[in-house]
Amino acid sequence: MQYFDRHDGGENAILVHLDIREMSDPDDLEEFRLLVHSAGASELAIITGSRNKPHAKYFVGTGKAEEIAQAVSEHDADIVIFNHNLTPSQERNLESLIKCRVLDRTGLILDIFAQRARTYEGKLQVELAQLNHLATRLVRGWTHLERQKGGIGLRGPGETQLETDRRLLQIRVGQLKTKLEKVKQTRKQGRAKRQKSDIPTISLVGYTNAGKSTLFNRLADDNIYAADQLFATLDPTLRKVRWAGVGNVVLADTVGFVRHLPHELVESFHATLEETLQADLLLHVIDGASDDRHEQIEAVNAVLAEIQADAPILLVYNKIDKSGEPPAIYYKEAGVPSRVYVSARDGLGMDELSLAVSELLVGGVAQFHLTLPYHAGQLSNVLHELGVIVAREFDETGAECLTVSLAKSKLQELLGKHGLKPFDVLPPHEAAMLLPELEEFEKPDVAVVDDDDLDEFCR
Repeated sequence: MQYFDRHDGGENAILVHLDIREMSDPDDLEEFRLLVHSAGASELAIITGSRNKPHAKYFVGTGKAEEIAQAVSEHDADIVIFNHNLTPSQERNLESLIKCRVLDRTGLILDIFAQRARTYEGKLQVELAQLNHLATRLVRGWTHLERQKGGIGLRGPGETQLETDRRLLQIRVGQLKTKLEKVKQTRKQGRAKRQKSDIPTISLVGYTNAGKSTLFNRLADDNIYAADQLFATLDPTLRKVRWAGVGNVVLADTVGFVRHLPHELVESFHATLEETLQADLLLHVIDGASDDRHEQIEAVNAVLAEIQADAPILLVYNKIDKSGEPPAIYYKEAGVPSRVYVSARDGLGMDELSLAVSELLVGGVAQFHLTLPYHAGQLSNVLHELGVIVAREFDETGAECLTVSLAKSKLQELLGKHGLKPFDVLPPHEAAMLLPELEEFEKPDVAVVDDDDLDEFCR
């Protein structure tokens, strides 16, 4: 079935960008040009202007619409791309006037997503988003959509082609939603297994082209596609990573966001975005060298609010190789990091990022001095794998003595798993740090408790 009876499309484009004064958050012109480049179109000319509010019929006004038509004729353009969302009637009216295919901002982003989708899930989500967008475009702008069925055996009230197209579109949308529901269930089962294994999930989110995939490759030692362009990667990627001080984590790279991300995409990519919803920690990757970073942060926060993501967020200011910032961690309060400065490309600030994530996932890090018995070799191996051993030596009895930098909760967990009591392997004052907090009435009624008394009390 053919939905469209329109002018042939192509790659040579006229770009249109208006400054609409009543819009509190206008679209960025440079970002628009990057989107067009990402879609593979060649920019022939760009037409700009300003209005107090959009024109009802053409969005740009009659005079500007005629200017666009003249530019299309002069440059022999194949398509006109607007950096704005057009109504179906505005799109139809413009195409009728300029005799050229018209694409709005939402259609442009959907086209980029269609080019970048590689996995089965990604293709389903893009097709669903396209059909949801197309459903609003099934207006009677094409003559074949008005024809009624007729002929021998088909006489009667009939059904217009427009109604047939809508019905068939609704059937396909239903099929896609059913398939995506199965994908959702599969992801849900995977998350349940990870939660049962007590493996935390760290999800990378951020504005498109902020460097999420480059950071993902650096952290996961992987080589997923990363490029200096908008929406270079689309399909979500999950990798199991051993994080120093934490253990095994699942690292998730998600699709990038832009300002005014089409609602159809947010709806269609809900199965993918659930990795963000269910994450234990969000790394919000920010292009620290961009002049628009504050607007980009607001755009990402808007999408996170729309999908109701409430996981803790660590701001990761990337590209310090361009911005000139030194690698550093900044805290909003003691033991709670709020932002980290890194360069994913050059590997700067990775130690700071590792420490900040460890503090947020398992708590504040402290140094402990373990004296392990001979049967605790498995615990020693685990500590080596976690990369938390600061120093290692053996005492006169041959027992292994380790200095480790680890969160209290993580050390408690490891000692419990290996059947060891804190006071058997730690100095009394350090073992006391692992005791649960006592209420006032539970505390011993003594003014001073020395190490021997504390040791005896806790036994």
